[in-house]
Amino acid sequence: MTLSVAVRWRREGDFVLDVNIDLPPSGVTALFGRSGCGKTSLLRIIAGLERIGGAQVQFRGQCWQEGRHFVPLHRRRTGLVFQEHSLLPHLSVRGNLVYGYRRTPPRRRRHHPDAVTEMLGIGSLLDRPVDRLSGGQRQRVALGRALLSSPQLLLLDEPMAALDTQTRREIMPFFSELAGQADVPIILVTHSPDEVQRLADRVVFLDEGRVTRIESLKQALSHPDSPLFFDQGAASVLTGRILPDREDGMLRFGNDRLQLLMQADRPAAQAGITRLSIQANDVAISRQALDGISVINQLPMVIEKIEAFRPGRVLVAGTLADGQRLSAEITERSCRQLALEGGQTVYALIKSVALLD
Repeated sequence: MTLSVAVRWRREGDFVLDVNIDLPPSGVTALFGRSGCGKTSLLRIIAGLERIGGAQVQFRGQCWQEGRHFVPLHRRRTGLVFQEHSLLPHLSVRGNLVYGYRRTPPRRRRHHPDAVTEMLGIGSLLDRPVDRLSGGQRQRVALGRALLSSPQLLLLDEPMAALDTQTRREIMPFFSELAGQADVPIILVTHSPDEVQRLADRVVFLDEGRVTRIESLKQALSHPDSPLFFDQGAASVLTGRILPDREDGMLRFGNDRLQLLMQADRPAAQAGITRLSIQANDVAISRQALDGISVINQLPMVIEKIEAFRPGRVLVAGTLADGQRLSAEITERSCRQLALEGGQTVYALIKSVALLD
């Protein structure tokens, strides 16, 4: 059973949203593209906020729209979180959280206040009026309220776009926790590659109203020309476990370990599974492990392929011991001098590693 959406919608002007997609109803699906490409319009159709003639929407065998048949928003049992928190101003944090919970039949309640409050770290805010919350706190409460309605699908429309950089850094771990523990499929609208890399399991790329490709996150990161790289360059995402009781920040994946570069204003790493982002231009290549240099992180990897990336530079893609992929951006001259080719075992020298935030 899938989430299926088919729509052709000509809006004002020349813009046409022309989409026909089938998505698995699990994990986090990111709708990614630049502003105005149709991401939010597609999300609104899925939610039932737009009734477009001829559109078809089905979810897990339920027909939400087809022909004259149309299931309204409140009967689709979707949770919505937008850029602005839209909390009820006359209620406290606790009142907002349980608003949807109390209206959900007990047999349908899959999430409960104590667990959601703990997951989002808002226990100390329960009696506070919402007008005394920071932007990040309001978004956490909005997430909690959406979850406590026990939705069968959670829709997030640029939920961090209205937050400043510091607040996004603070709230990102809670979104990551949500993606990993909520046990509800999520559709995330975003134009941020960082949010995709941190949260998504798959990516729907949109451009001028059309879907250009649908890929797993691993596939999306394997193309040198991926739209995710347009602004910040190529990157790799590794999944590993942060080792407990280590102030210096260590990540273990397989038998390998990395020392993490923690943000100065970030608390010491907490034990648990996390994703790590490594920019390809922060990775150098050596034919052997090196002593007497400042680069601590040196990981053996087997070269899979070498591709032209930008003028004078190539992308060396390899596989680490545990099967995860890592890419390095080096000059064509360095590639020739090292005589690099597919199948070789080399060492990836990672100059800086930062936890995604």
